[in-house]
Amino acid sequence: MAPTTMLGDGLSVSPLGFGGMALTPVYGGVDPADALKTLHHAVDAGISFIDTADVYGAGSNEELISRLLRERRGDVQLATKFALVGSPGEGYSDVRNDPPYIRQALDRSLQRLGTDVIDLYYLHRRDLRVPIVEAVEAMAGLVQQGKVRHLGLSEVTARELEEACSVHPIAAVQSEWSIWSRDVERNVVPAAARLGVGFVPYSPLGRGFLTGTVDAASLGDNDFRRRIPRFAPEAASANQAVVDTVRSVAAKLDATPAQVALAWLLAQGQRLGLPVVPIPGTRKRERIDENLGALALHLAPAQLEALGEASDAVVGSRSADPTWVSEGRE
Repeated sequence: MAPTTMLGDGLSVSPLGFGGMALTPVYGGVDPADALKTLHHAVDAGISFIDTADVYGAGSNEELISRLLRERRGDVQLATKFALVGSPGEGYSDVRNDPPYIRQALDRSLQRLGTDVIDLYYLHRRDLRVPIVEAVEAMAGLVQQGKVRHLGLSEVTARELEEACSVHPIAAVQSEWSIWSRDVERNVVPAAARLGVGFVPYSPLGRGFLTGTVDAASLGDNDFRRRIPRFAPEAASANQAVVDTVRSVAAKLDATPAQVALAWLLAQGQRLGLPVVPIPGTRKRERIDENLGALALHLAPAQLEALGEASDAVVGSRSADPTWVSEGRE
């Protein structure tokens, strides 16, 4: 592992994180015992930044991670989130940012996780009925109480981030960012760099598509990717071109497509002037080791240019509801 990466507000984490959502049944069934082994392997390999949310598995993901924390709380920088009511697999019925809900959600997460403090607490999605300043003030109160160490925001616009930072330091923005999802580079990333906020890209492997191992036509009925426009048959077929470019670069470097996709993100962070810590998720322990190989991978300028050109041709939105992500509100 490389040295730790400093996000905003003095939060130091491993240079690659682990996205816990993959260890819930959003892509199919999961064996809890095997999932716990995967978590332990991640920490053994040097990944200390573990990301979850209260809605993953209706709380079961936090409960799973609590079993890791019982033995290794001191080895983990723990991130979780609040705001969504529902689940990734079945859909969401509401989004709440009101202060009473924030306080209630945090206490429930602490109980499920079996810990007395969250290292990084994210607002998962914006509730447009509540001014973001009001929500962040409530979150700041949790820091003052010692229940939370750092604050984060997910899928916010540049203006929302600026307003939030006027209330309390923000350690990280978590939004989708990858070779095939670059809309955040227009406004959110520059704002984060200017404000000293780190960036935590979720789905850095394009929800698996960039690895070349996902057949969009064969996704299971319960796989939530079926609802994402760019996974629709015609779009997925057109988007195969970006996968072909990633594969081509990987072959020249004796690397894997996943390593190339992650190395590209890390290079973008350096180019755009902000700390970037991707959080790929997986159920397979060997994939964790593979992903860590990206930290030592160097992409030449010509390769970065080829990947950037491929990303310009991506077809289909990354969300079924444009207002659900920052791009639709900017």
